[in-house]
Amino acid sequence: MSNALFKVPVAVNEPVRAYAPGSVEHTNLINKYKEMYNQEPIDVPMHIGGKEVRTNNKRPMSPPHEHGKVLGHFNYGDASHVNAAIDAAMAAREEWANLPWEQRAAVFLKAADLLAGPFRDKINAATMLAQSKNVFQAEIDAACELIDFFKFNVQYITQIYKEQPDSLPGMWNRLEYRPLEGFVFAITPFNFTSICANLCAAPAMMGNVVVWKPAASQIYSAQVLMELFKAAGVPDGVINLVSVPGPIAGDVVFKHKDFAGLHFTGSTGVFRDLWKEIGQNISNYKTYPRIVGETGGKDFIMVHKSADADAVATAMTRGAFEFQGQKCSAASRAYIPMNLWEEVKTIVVSQVNSFKMGSPEDTSNFINAVIDERSFDNIASYIDFIKEQPDAEIVVGGGYDKSKGYFIEPTVVQTTNPKFKTMCEEIFGPVLTVYVYDENDFEATLDLVDSTSDYALTGSIISNDRYAINLAMKKLENAAGNFYINDKPTGAVVGQQPFGGARGSVTNDKAGAPMNLLRWVSARTIKETFIPATDYRYPFLG
Repeated sequence: MSNALFKVPVAVNEPVRAYAPGSVEHTNLINKYKEMYNQEPIDVPMHIGGKEVRTNNKRPMSPPHEHGKVLGHFNYGDASHVNAAIDAAMAAREEWANLPWEQRAAVFLKAADLLAGPFRDKINAATMLAQSKNVFQAEIDAACELIDFFKFNVQYITQIYKEQPDSLPGMWNRLEYRPLEGFVFAITPFNFTSICANLCAAPAMMGNVVVWKPAASQIYSAQVLMELFKAAGVPDGVINLVSVPGPIAGDVVFKHKDFAGLHFTGSTGVFRDLWKEIGQNISNYKTYPRIVGETGGKDFIMVHKSADADAVATAMTRGAFEFQGQKCSAASRAYIPMNLWEEVKTIVVSQVNSFKMGSPEDTSNFINAVIDERSFDNIASYIDFIKEQPDAEIVVGGGYDKSKGYFIEPTVVQTTNPKFKTMCEEIFGPVLTVYVYDENDFEATLDLVDSTSDYALTGSIISNDRYAINLAMKKLENAAGNFYINDKPTGAVVGQQPFGGARGSVTNDKAGAPMNLLRWVSARTIKETFIPATDYRYPFLG
């Protein structure tokens, strides 16, 4: 029985390993990559109530950088599996919700230490193989960010539980933070292994049970996450993984009376459709569901005439092309003043031409493959469109090849049209479009940045003029939920830059902050009166 207030370990960001060639960590990780690449093809089950569930419908898993290689298969399910996962979650709910919070916290603190140690190489190698991330991108995502999510969220839980009301003499007021009355549905993307785990783990830490549908292209590393959860002691039924078509899962989940929350990262169109479906079914639910989502971005780099060309160019190439631009936060439009453009362009072209592209196994490759053929074809169609337009030209890149893997050259486009298609639409690939403006039209260009996109996820201002920085911060107040000064618009760190956008980038519930965890609890106010009144009459009655 808990009879103490517990002080949890102080959360500190996990150090990012450098993986220098020849180092022990480099050797160990590449050996794990090769081991997993060369092992017998694996059969990834669904995980429902602690049981491994397999079907006759097997789908192949292949590295995006070598689509002819089959790493294994995952089992594709149907509506019956979604129903079974909901039943398993609800069966586990009461015991998990009633477990003292420090016991839940201990499970995920253990998960963090397992991930920092024996699971580190495996989760990084799985992310490199299945999602085609280079060694550094895998490390900062699948290892460090996820470790940080687990540790910092435990610390945030204690902050939340400590928030208590004042009490006057003769009474005691308190707040109880209850799990939601039902189950949470987590829909996760391919691009960040850490996001996938956190979308399940954050609600679970607060005492909720979860049905998880990962993207098909991320199931290889999702299997490793389920192994991690099991090793850490997450009880059966608390987190259930199903691999089913989205519409089939939604048809079951969003009509179920016990649906209590959606934790989503994915496309804007899908999220809006889900919100609409939830609204249409609102009378079916036991409680109003919590809807938390992060979708897309058309993220910008705004440059002032006082900026350093080297800093601008590096923010552009890192911000736009790390992980092939497949980040919601990736820079995809840049506004460069005329006085800097020629120098910036020279540096950008030089940097992009120095990139090596290929398999993550060769850690000298900065660029790897985009996630799948559908994504490849979509990005290639934008590049083909650009080549045909009179008001845009490709400055560097523009090539693509899917004969062995889904490889697209990092591509920089210059346009004379500030509302050019690739200045406005999310591409989710390695394409950066530049608009060159008169350096004396800074304020008007800020208005242009603010009005060009329906999204408001990330953006940056690069300037050595403090007045210009301040003006940009004011004018672009609602244009980005994460705003960077003299930096690229990517790379948010848990505990340092809580992440989330507004406008079309959705609900801004800031992963990596207490406000996200608050979405997964329902507070109960309790007032206890020590000496109750015994007469109805108040003094004003005389």
